[in-house]
Amino acid sequence: MTTTDRASSRDRLLDAAARLSYRDGVGVGVEALCRAAGVSKRSMYQLFESKDEMLAASLERRIPWYEAQLTHPDPQAAPRERILYVFERLEKSSLDADYRGCPYLAVLVELKNPGHPASEVARAVKERLARIFRTEAERGGARDPDLLARQLLLVFDGASARAGARVERLDDGLPTATATALLDTAGMR
Repeated sequence: MTTTDRASSRDRLLDAAARLSYRDGVGVGVEALCRAAGVSKRSMYQLFESKDEMLAASLERRIPWYEAQLTHPDPQAAPRERILYVFERLEKSSLDADYRGCPYLAVLVELKNPGHPASEVARAVKERLARIFRTEAERGGARDPDLLARQLLLVFDGASARAGARVERLDDGLPTATATALLDTAGMR
C-alpha cells in the first residue's frame, strides 16, 4: 500500500466514521464503517489501533469545520452579536433534513464513558464553546460571565438535542430569543 493509498484510506475511514456515527450513533459496527469507506478491516486496523481511536480522530478532524460554522464572519462584531450568531446558526442548521443535533454532545450522551477517547475530544469541544461564551460575555460586560456561559451552553445543547431528536423545531427563533433574554438579564451590551 503506498502512502497516497494509506492517506486516502485513512481519509475515507474518517469520513465514514463521521457520517455514520452522526447518522446512526457511535455503536455503528466496524464492518459497516469499512464497507462505507471501501477499506478492508485489516487496512483499518493498520491505520487505527481501534474503532474508538478512529471515532476520536474523526471528531478531532471535524473541529475546524464545526467551529467555523459557529464563528461570526465579522471579526469586529460586538460580543453580543458573536454570541447570538451561534444560536442563529444552530437554528439554521437544525432545518437540514439530516440534522441530528450537535455531534459532540451526541457522543457524550451515547458513550457515557468520560475516559473514552471520543468522549475526551467531544468534552474538549464543548468546553471550548463554553470558554468562547465566557470570553464574549466578559468582553460584553456581563455581570457573571461564568454563569452566563453555562446558561448559554445549556440552551445551545438543549436546543440542539431537542431539534436533533425531532421533538422541537427551531425555525421560530426560540434559541436566539432565549439567549437574548439571558444576555439582557446578564447586562450584556
